[in-house]
Amino acid sequence: MSVFLLMLVVIWLVGTLIRIYRQARFFQIEEYQAVRYLRWYLSHREQWPMCAITATLVGTVLTFFTDSIPGQQNIVSFVIMGMAALAAIWPQHEGEVKKAFVRTQRATRLLGAAFAIAVIFLLVAIMFLGNLQSESSRIEAIAGSLIGLVAFVLAPLWLILGNLVMRPVETFMRQQFLRKATRIMADINPRVIAITGSYGKTTTKNFVRDILNGRFKAYATPKSYNTLMGVSLAINRDLADDYSIDYFVAEMGMYVPGEIRELCEFTPPDISIVVEVGPQHLERAGSMDAIANAKYEIIEGLQPDGVGVFNWDNTYIRAMYEKGYPATRIAVTQQLSIEDAKANGVQFVATDVHENPSGLSFTVRDTATDQSQAMNTPIVGIHNVTNLLLATAVAVHEGMSLSDVAYRVRTLQPTESRLVQQITASGITIINDSYSTNPIGAISALRVLGMNENGRRVLITPGMVELGQVQDEENHKLGIAAADYATDIILVGDRQTKAIQAGLAHTDFPQDRIVVVDALGEATTWYQANLRSGDTVLFLNDLPDTY
Repeated sequence: MSVFLLMLVVIWLVGTLIRIYRQARFFQIEEYQAVRYLRWYLSHREQWPMCAITATLVGTVLTFFTDSIPGQQNIVSFVIMGMAALAAIWPQHEGEVKKAFVRTQRATRLLGAAFAIAVIFLLVAIMFLGNLQSESSRIEAIAGSLIGLVAFVLAPLWLILGNLVMRPVETFMRQQFLRKATRIMADINPRVIAITGSYGKTTTKNFVRDILNGRFKAYATPKSYNTLMGVSLAINRDLADDYSIDYFVAEMGMYVPGEIRELCEFTPPDISIVVEVGPQHLERAGSMDAIANAKYEIIEGLQPDGVGVFNWDNTYIRAMYEKGYPATRIAVTQQLSIEDAKANGVQFVATDVHENPSGLSFTVRDTATDQSQAMNTPIVGIHNVTNLLLATAVAVHEGMSLSDVAYRVRTLQPTESRLVQQITASGITIINDSYSTNPIGAISALRVLGMNENGRRVLITPGMVELGQVQDEENHKLGIAAADYATDIILVGDRQTKAIQAGLAHTDFPQDRIVVVDALGEATTWYQANLRSGDTVLFLNDLPDTY
């Protein structure tokens, strides 16, 4: 191998390793699932290395003109292909990065394996090229560049192969991690409250924790840690040797059937709550019935003497309640009258619900005891009445009175990025509902926006995703509804907001009050330049970098 070929290979190797590292961020966002990552990659042509392919082809063509430089073809061919390689691998600007790559231990192992596979591929290919013993430096330079280009283009494949290679190691590490968490839970032996729902589970989890902490000591898994590894991470990191914990409150998420069942086997629940069943993640689950069946695993995971808490207002969850398991079932509603609730065995009813920019007020009736209690909270969003009723049901069942609950409800705070309101130094009200938008929550958030009547009301949204076959329909409805509450609308991403634009076109909403931008940063710049004190901005959803 000539020194020139070696230098050319090194250039391509460096570029390949950089590309692997940059693609690892997207692989991580897609939870290291090869099929999901490949589906995303193949549908996003901006990720394809077209510039690298073009630069290599141009360099290849130019090398055929080196014949006019007698005696220098050897150097010139490699110089041209080296410059083409540098142009090919030069990192492109990534644009707005919402979620940076987190170099966890698993990610580091994955990168090491992917890097090693890429290096082996290049070494084997170059050794094969060396065995051909070509007398033409031009052919050697072109062949070396083509091999380097293949390694560069196949960076996503090296990540996937690296993940496969490391699977036995990850399986072993996972088992050790889970065994440690199991031992900790057995030692501290708290009552386990499990919560699931297409949406609302994180907020309800935090309500349960904060209300129970009025009398007990409750620990809730942080943020949206709702997978087996997320829950075990919380246990291992936060609960070791903490024997003061009375309640362990965990949300349980699902993308495919069986995930919640596995979580229930890992942390068997004493109380299970089903918040909502809706089209969130319908794209992955396939059907509403599949989502409902997967959510019901949290009830099936209860022991016969366990407690099931159900949102009666959701038809899928009502069907779960009516299956008759477990023996102790508590249902809540904000839609039925007290009389109808009693007739249907629904225990907790919210009546006289009122909402203003400062929060919610309503009355809770316990139909089992006929006791009533007024509730006032700084939490906004009508859908949160149901979440509060579910938390109330758990607290009362565990021995707290309605008045105890009301006292705690007065000081509750919204969960991060879920209808959080704040006023900027310039007097603009920001409503942050950017975590993950669903059809029910979207309407509730728009109502909150509409209550701010002092100035302009700006909606900033990329729309809703992962709703499967109903996604366009729900985004179309969102566009129609937004016209009733907003004075200005900024849509993030032209392609993904087409359905919202179509919905708006069916209304009388002024077209000059609709702005379409490419990235969230542009929307932020727009409102900062155009709004003044007294105006309000609702950030409704914020999609990850894979959209």
